[in-house]
Amino acid sequence: MIKKFDKKDEEAGSGSNPFQHLEKSAVLQEARIFNETPINPRRCLHILTKIIYLLNQGEHFGTTEATEAFFAMTRLFQSNDQTLRRMCYLTIKEMANISEDVIIVTSSLTKDMTGKEDVYRGPAIRALCRITDTTMLQAIERYMKQAIVDKVPSVSSSALVSSLHMVKMSYDVVKRWVNEAQEAASSDNIMVQYHALGLLYHLRKNDRLAVTKMLNKFTKSGLKSPFAYCMLIRIASKLLEETEGGHDSPLFDFIESCLRNKHEMVVYEAASAIVHMPNCTARELAPAVSVLQLFCSSPKAALRYAAVRTLNKVAMKHPSAVTACNLDLENLITDSNRSIATLAITTLLKTGSESSVDRLMKQISSFVSEISDEFKVVVVQAISALCQKYPRKHSVMMNFLSNMLRDDGGFEYKRAIVDCIISIIEENPESKETGLAHLCEFIEDCEHTVLATKILHLLGKEGPRTPSPSKYIRFIFNRVVLESEAVRAAAVSALAKFGAQNDDLLPSVLVLMQRCMMDSDDEVRDRATFYMNVLQQKQKALNAAYIFNGLSVSVPGLEKSLHQYTLEPSEKPFDMKTVPLATAPITEQKTEIAPVATSKLPEKPAPSRQDIYQEQLAAIPEFQSLGPLFKSSEPVQLTEAETEYVVRCIKHTFAAHMVFQFDCTNTLNDQLLQRVLVQMEPSEAYEVVHHVPAPSLPYNQPGSSYTLVRLPDDDPTAVSCTFSCTMKYLVRDCDPNTGEPDDDGYDDEYVLEDLEVTVADHIQKVLKPNFGAAWEEVGDEFEKEETFALASVRTLEEAVNNIVSFLGMQPCERSDKVPENKNSHVLFLAGVFRGGYDVLVRARLALADGVTMQVTVRSTDENVVDVILASVG
Repeated sequence: MIKKFDKKDEEAGSGSNPFQHLEKSAVLQEARIFNETPINPRRCLHILTKIIYLLNQGEHFGTTEATEAFFAMTRLFQSNDQTLRRMCYLTIKEMANISEDVIIVTSSLTKDMTGKEDVYRGPAIRALCRITDTTMLQAIERYMKQAIVDKVPSVSSSALVSSLHMVKMSYDVVKRWVNEAQEAASSDNIMVQYHALGLLYHLRKNDRLAVTKMLNKFTKSGLKSPFAYCMLIRIASKLLEETEGGHDSPLFDFIESCLRNKHEMVVYEAASAIVHMPNCTARELAPAVSVLQLFCSSPKAALRYAAVRTLNKVAMKHPSAVTACNLDLENLITDSNRSIATLAITTLLKTGSESSVDRLMKQISSFVSEISDEFKVVVVQAISALCQKYPRKHSVMMNFLSNMLRDDGGFEYKRAIVDCIISIIEENPESKETGLAHLCEFIEDCEHTVLATKILHLLGKEGPRTPSPSKYIRFIFNRVVLESEAVRAAAVSALAKFGAQNDDLLPSVLVLMQRCMMDSDDEVRDRATFYMNVLQQKQKALNAAYIFNGLSVSVPGLEKSLHQYTLEPSEKPFDMKTVPLATAPITEQKTEIAPVATSKLPEKPAPSRQDIYQEQLAAIPEFQSLGPLFKSSEPVQLTEAETEYVVRCIKHTFAAHMVFQFDCTNTLNDQLLQRVLVQMEPSEAYEVVHHVPAPSLPYNQPGSSYTLVRLPDDDPTAVSCTFSCTMKYLVRDCDPNTGEPDDDGYDDEYVLEDLEVTVADHIQKVLKPNFGAAWEEVGDEFEKEETFALASVRTLEEAVNNIVSFLGMQPCERSDKVPENKNSHVLFLAGVFRGGYDVLVRARLALADGVTMQVTVRSTDENVVDVILASVG
């Protein structure tokens, strides 16, 4: 038999696993003793254990060898050894999918299932249901019904759990066992009641009314099983979310009443459900928070951990609701369980006042080295949130983070710290130099390529604008000398930005670039040669285009366009304007600390939403000649949420046309809609050219209809338009149960809400990391300036948000953040207008009685400048 081993062996890893070096062929050879008589139960048990071990380790068994072993194992049913018999059941379950003719054991299992031995009955049911297919289910239906209401809890539970697995395979048969499941739900055994409730819910989960009735029944009659209560709470909170019920709903009252249950697990489940409800107010949270507060002082570590972890989540949205628990959380800082202590302290960081920050930081530093990386990341995330809350405390945070950077730790931990420092630098300009100094020190000894390249990119962006940029050159050039190819290439790009921004550093940078041209890696040499030639021209426009702001195109889109160009030989050179733009700004997004992710990064960039739409539209013959897709809008709802038809529209902009994609859903189960199209009446000179109807809309299956509109050629400033929309279709009534439609139908129509096309639909956001350079590059040939008074706007923040959303352009250099207590502000916006014309806007805002705004627009096309100013006016 397997030798016993103690904990010490297990930790040492030596001799802890008796099955470590098993050979499949040897085990299958041994399995021949199953055919011997008399049967040796002990040896057979050991061999079955080995077979199950190999299967669980992912060892592949061929069909023939699996079938042979399975048939040999069936002989073991002749033995009356209890352990061996139960091991046979386990093996049958494991081999059900890989062996042929497993149904041969059906009669043996049925005999055990209906026999006198209770020990056999439960496992026999589980094994039998694993090998049964839809055709054989009818034969055992009678036995299953009896088993569900059996007096022996293990048998009843086995039958219920097996039924639950079989719901996926043959829902209609299992649905006939509802009465038996109802009876089992009133059992005194806590597990039987829990499993019965699970089965009942899964049989009814697609019918909201049936689920509501079931909830009402069980919430009134009460349950014995705490597990069943937990499940009821989950069902109730899911239903509340779906129906968007508030705290006045009886379901919410039920969840709240569970806070007074005698079982701790039910109380916690109820508190957790309330906390996770969307749009929950502080008043509704109060009873859940007070229960969690009691758990904080529980002698059980699991309860303390659950409470503090849940409070931590509450503190993210409602810090004020958790303030009442601060004293209990302070007591947990010294908890012997480090995980609890960490969560307590990070929760306090979210709820504490500015004055308590220094004290908490001291307490964290005393034990941060003793906790695992996963919890260190939680601490860093809490510090990041705190920096946004109390920007004045950034120096304390920065010192703490720099000490954490020096400690040992894995990639996720270091990435979280680097992201946090970067976000502090972006939020607080005065912390920029300290932050960059800490990061420079970190890359001197950083083994993670991803982090080193990220920091070098940041240095290239922020370093040249600091008072003394020359001090960063040493750190960057050290990377060229000491690091891997990817880091060396990033360092070359960062150096080029210093040379392009600072004329006095240019000679030194050119010398360093010359050295980089001797590098062993071709990417590094190519970059150095390219930047060297651009910098030697000493032209601001070239620096802006090729060093600061780069290409803002979609990479999969560029790949596709180039491939298309090679397939169709042409005299014309490749035009970058045919490439779709990158829809999301790639770099200057707010650095949110990503949750700890273990998955590897994908090798290939995933196609963006716009690339997917481009593909879908190109597949429709009527739209193939429209050229590349310029922009796709966010979906606009044209109906109320609860109406019989749900319609939303996505506006696709092309060079001279717009395609309106109407995603329609029919929510009536007694109707089939056919030939669905949306008729549009424009208010301006827009011309509706073509409709592509959705062929049919069965119940609850979305379909798309398209309308093609030509933009007016004669008036390029006509960018805004209102369309009145009517959905037209043929209705055929159908049977709600079978979905069979009648032969004849009738035409009908449904009026939708009006659809607006605005200037933002013609502009694609593009990020210019260095706005000043881009401004010089576009030049002042088509520059125009106007002043506007925004009488209805009361604050600079509101003015900035309104302008950004109205023009649909990308704010640059964090100019969408208005500093506190300022009466004036400058907003920089960048974009590309339909047709591939760059457009830049500089808006100077001043706050007096209202907000006065001086708008300067530059573009590579005069019409675009007029369009922007006309639409703002």
